[in-house]
Amino acid sequence: MIVSLKELLEILEPIRGKNKVVFTNGCFDLLHAGHVDYLEKAKSLGDLLIVGLNSDSSVRRIKGSKRPIMSQDLRAKVLSSLKAVDYVVIFEEDTPLNLIKRIKPDVLVKGGDWELDKIVGREFVESYGGKVVTIPFVYDISTTKIIEEVLRRYCSTS
Repeated sequence: MIVSLKELLEILEPIRGKNKVVFTNGCFDLLHAGHVDYLEKAKSLGDLLIVGLNSDSSVRRIKGSKRPIMSQDLRAKVLSSLKAVDYVVIFEEDTPLNLIKRIKPDVLVKGGDWELDKIVGREFVESYGGKVVTIPFVYDISTTKIIEEVLRRYCSTS
């Protein structure tokens, strides 16, 4: 379900402490098998999986002016349709720190390419006894690799 932060906080209020809340975030531009595997494993760490989705303007600041490929509304729709994902909340900032501070997840999850000391929100989550987990990647795939392959196949001059 795609929700605003206000709606999400209202949903979480009565269930906090009764359900283990897992949070992750990302751009999720062109959804692929690596994303799906990662999100399924993140969900297995708790009862509810919340995905913080970078807004279009946030993605542009992080990834450059040619991204995202898909708009935030389309990305949110695809993510919210996955069985593993309970809630999607779009955020405008470059990092999810403010979102993490408001949600106070029991588990904060990032991909295996992140070093623990570089994970935004790690110190905050650990300060109240929450866990921070990295999930190793199984698939050698990324949105950037997909874009590069499409360009190689369809835009080469040879």
